[in-house]
Amino acid sequence: MSCTTVLVGKKASYDGSTMIARTDDGHFEVMKTIVVEPDKQPKKYKSKISHVEIDLPDDPMRYTASPHVDPEVGIWAEAGINAAGVGMSATETLTSNPMVLAGDPLVEYKPAKGRQKAVPGGIGEEDMITLVLPYIRSAREGAIRLGALLEEYGTYEINGIAFNDENEIWWLETMGGHHWMASKVPDDRVVVNPNMFCRDTFDLEDAFGKQESYMCSADLKEFIDNNHLDLNQDGRFNPRRIFGSRRDMDHVYDTPRSWFMCRYLAPETYKWDGPDADFGPESDNIPWSLVPDRKVTIEDVQYLLSAHFQGTPYDPYGKREHGMSGKYRCIGINRTGVTNICQIRSGMPAETRGIEWICYGCTTFSCWVPVYANVPSMPDFLSKITMDVTSENLFWASRLIGAMVDKDYDYCIQDIERYQNKVNIRCRQVIIEYDKKMAETGDFSLTAEANKKICDIAKEETTIALGKILQTSTVRMKNNSKLADN
Repeated sequence: MSCTTVLVGKKASYDGSTMIARTDDGHFEVMKTIVVEPDKQPKKYKSKISHVEIDLPDDPMRYTASPHVDPEVGIWAEAGINAAGVGMSATETLTSNPMVLAGDPLVEYKPAKGRQKAVPGGIGEEDMITLVLPYIRSAREGAIRLGALLEEYGTYEINGIAFNDENEIWWLETMGGHHWMASKVPDDRVVVNPNMFCRDTFDLEDAFGKQESYMCSADLKEFIDNNHLDLNQDGRFNPRRIFGSRRDMDHVYDTPRSWFMCRYLAPETYKWDGPDADFGPESDNIPWSLVPDRKVTIEDVQYLLSAHFQGTPYDPYGKREHGMSGKYRCIGINRTGVTNICQIRSGMPAETRGIEWICYGCTTFSCWVPVYANVPSMPDFLSKITMDVTSENLFWASRLIGAMVDKDYDYCIQDIERYQNKVNIRCRQVIIEYDKKMAETGDFSLTAEANKKICDIAKEETTIALGKILQTSTVRMKNNSKLADN
């Protein structure tokens, strides 16, 4: 899956919360958001893709998940928050290089052939949320559990995985079939990661010592040395140069996304435009993380993950006379299934600590719905989604709106911005109201009531927006005609 990830440390965020966010840019998969109670968690897990079978612990916690609606393709839970207030997003597909993959091949499923029995593969995006999130009580524990699973079972793809709790964010990357590295994101920083290996710093001494902020597979040093992977000239350990790619495609598909997001986050710290810019859209050394020029809000993360290079010559909805429109892969794209912002709020009770912001379809034209995560179930508007197209749930309504707005962008975008703002404002008001109610009464069962009210608001505003967009698109049909036409 090709995706975009944003991680916001607690000192970089507007309210002291940690945020991990990611678009799931698949192949138009139909998605839903549900709650998995402990009695619904499997005791033995079997992957659809790799056929690997894994026994699971006996003490799972409740957690949210945004899986595929079609069970035939596997779970693909994508993101969620568990009852302990730990969030997880899996996965960001990353790039690698032939030297890494030759030294540690991916663990791919081998079907039966003649007398040779089938050989299971490793774990991947399909599996990771289900295997890890129900069993961890901190972000660090998430990195440790996933790292152990990778060393035991291997993986068939290169991925980045995020974990957060109220204090920390940990980011783990896989390299080859069994190797991995993980680090705590500095509290005052924001990480942006498109579909390439972007990490530009790692402390091996800490990873093989106290492990305060860094961890990795036990033989990582030997793996690097034995395969002559260290291409650094300056004596500084830069993982991007060792494990990453250096392809022409990166300059069309990946680095421009990093450039746009960093340009938005730190417009005063660096120069991003012009011939004397510090970084351009095709620069190979754009920072993996930076201290933003101002505190980052939920709306900032939404803006980044719905971006299409607006305000630059590369906007596919912009003027085309300069020949640069649509040159680079947008962040907000047509085939996104679900986007999740897992917000873990510091100092809140476990029952209300996690807020999950859900967005279906193309983020550029969709609204974001915040829900309390520690609940027995999700409202039907988010969870009762089938393969049949309908305007009665957020997934299909968002897909319908996006498809119509795309062809009439200039005529519809103002209505879309008003729709998105209206949902954010009204839903934020509900969160403020119910945070206060639950603090005063101690009745945390009100989270379900709040979620119902939030989804009723989202449905109301989505229906209004759908009507406006449909009217505009209908009026602008190419076969339009009036009797009074001249």
